[in-house]
Amino acid sequence: MASRGFISSRALQMAAAALIVLSLARPSLCQQRRELELAEIPAGDQLTYHGGAVLSGDIPVSIVWYGMFSPEKKAIVVDFIESLTSKPASATPSVAQWWATIRKVYLSNAAAAGGDTRVLLASQAADEQYSLGKSLTLDQVFQLAAGAAPRKGALVLVLMDADVVVEGFGSVRCGLHGADAGAGYVYAWAGDAERQCPGQCAWPFARPSYGPKDKPLAAPNGAVGVDGMMVTLASMVAGAVTNPFRDAYYQGEKDAALEACTACAGVYGSGSYPGYAGDVLVDKATGGSYNAVGAGGHKYLLPAVYDAAKPGCSTLV
Repeated sequence: MASRGFISSRALQMAAAALIVLSLARPSLCQQRRELELAEIPAGDQLTYHGGAVLSGDIPVSIVWYGMFSPEKKAIVVDFIESLTSKPASATPSVAQWWATIRKVYLSNAAAAGGDTRVLLASQAADEQYSLGKSLTLDQVFQLAAGAAPRKGALVLVLMDADVVVEGFGSVRCGLHGADAGAGYVYAWAGDAERQCPGQCAWPFARPSYGPKDKPLAAPNGAVGVDGMMVTLASMVAGAVTNPFRDAYYQGEKDAALEACTACAGVYGSGSYPGYAGDVLVDKATGGSYNAVGAGGHKYLLPAVYDAAKPGCSTLV
């Protein structure tokens, strides 16, 4: 069966919450794509469960590093993945607490079997020779994910360095998650936007390309491109596990869905509003802004999680 995909554009995260980005319909290697447009969310529409499968149990994660990533940049990503469930939280607020909200609000209510859901780093592969070139289509992103040979229930992260241009990156999307429904695995893509489109895909660590030109927040790990990528990646991981095949948790039309974190786009702390990330924490030593700490000591700015029980966006700070 063909893969299915969703998009997320940081350029639109500072727009009014009533605007959404239509997803790419089934981005396989042989199917046409739907054009992106803005649409209004129907009044009274809620992010609800539609009966489909979520990822549960042990979720093996494979990382595909496409291009050149320094050991420190890789460590930022790996610490995030391992901090979700594999290691105990070493500080508060933590990455593990963010994941606990997703698990409680979404996964525990929809999993076919009881028990915890753990995210486990299974493998890493580096493609430093840019085997598909430095200008990729979304079909090629899917190729890279499939090349990791994921098993059913797995999650593949395809990460691009700052030299790689992906179709629509920075103009209509900052990341994507999708799935091969036949094989039963999901994938998520995000890229380093520091040199290409920081105003769209590295906000709030870069000045926005439109709207008020407020001073950007300092990146929590001192890497604007990768710290910005982590914001997108966290949102895509949340969507991939809670709505992997477009029939689980979402709001609106199936092909124009808001999900666990994209429903709270641009919200990172209390008091947030379009163009303002909210009241987040600041590292006294580095000046970096964050709202979660990883078990390995890295800090992150993670997106808020929509909680229908409130209803509203649940932030860590």
